[in-house]
Amino acid sequence: MVNAIDYDAATTRVLAAAREGRPLAVTALAVHGVMTGVQDRAHGSRLNSFDLVTPDGQPVRWALNSLHKAALADRVYGPELTMRVLIKAADEGLPVYLYGSTEPTLERLIAALHVKLPGLKIAGSEPSKFRRAADGEPEQIAGRIRASGARIVLVGLGCPRQEQFVYAMRPLIDAPMLAVGAAFDYHAGQLKNPPPWMQKRGLEWLWRLGLEPKRLWRRYLILNPAYLARLAGQKTRVWKAAPPPPAAEPLTNFPV
Repeated sequence: MVNAIDYDAATTRVLAAAREGRPLAVTALAVHGVMTGVQDRAHGSRLNSFDLVTPDGQPVRWALNSLHKAALADRVYGPELTMRVLIKAADEGLPVYLYGSTEPTLERLIAALHVKLPGLKIAGSEPSKFRRAADGEPEQIAGRIRASGARIVLVGLGCPRQEQFVYAMRPLIDAPMLAVGAAFDYHAGQLKNPPPWMQKRGLEWLWRLGLEPKRLWRRYLILNPAYLARLAGQKTRVWKAAPPPPAAEPLTNFPV
């Protein structure tokens, strides 16, 4: 499900697809994202069809290193990967499209990006509708993105909604689509990153739990122990993972 890859290689793959005008489904998964795919096999199947899944969280990187000898020196964190892609896009004049979140967040994000990356071309932006797609709506959204001239699409709908969106829209858009999680909020200045020492030790979940306990307590206090139990089972060979095959069927009922 998760690729053993670093920032440079992941950025290179995204920019190559952007230059060539071809689809590329990308997401960055921490423990919550991985476990969502484990608990919902249909969703896990969709994740396994993605072109690139980066190890967003330190525990995911540790698992790759422990189970598969990946020798990864760092995780590939969604907000950081987003900024690296945007820097390259600005350098090369590749327009980007921002899809998701709310209009106020997008306004703050665009203003912040114009300050940080004055050369970045933002082809368009569109907030989430916070509902499921209506008949014909995916084609309309894809039409707006194509008409904008965007070469890279960033999707900020939250996990697992953004992965469903990217999976469903990939056949309609000839550009890399990145499910970027909370990157919009971070780069808009609405969320603060934890201190580096917490990030290195895999304690970002504790930081996020402290900021949003009512919304996130189930995610971390239930899924984290379940993840560790499965990791221990694989490490000791008591339990063997059986990932579902990559999905290929269209998805029509998905969040927009």
